[in-house]
Amino acid sequence: MSWFYLVVAIVFEIVGTSAMKMSDGMTRLWPALVVVACYGAAFTLLAQALKTIEVGIAYAIWSAAGTAAIAAIGVFVFGESLSALKVAGIALIVAGVVSLHMAGGHA
Repeated sequence: MSWFYLVVAIVFEIVGTSAMKMSDGMTRLWPALVVVACYGAAFTLLAQALKTIEVGIAYAIWSAAGTAAIAAIGVFVFGESLSALKVAGIALIVAGVVSLHMAGGHA
């Protein structure tokens, strides 16, 4: 169940971060409320996941998945640029998470 909590926490974090972009510096009420609600849910679920998943592994997965998803959303939804260097950076983040997991960080 902890892995499910982690995945759902990541989804809430991604939605919250996307809403943060739409909040115009937290000056638009509805997107700002979505940010607060999503981050509250995300951290609550992350805390539940950390009951059985190592903090280093859970946070690495959280940050890598969030970074990759937000970078893609930035490109496809918000029209942000994509370069080979950005793609390489995301690939390195994912490789780092995989190496941490392979080093013995399993639940």
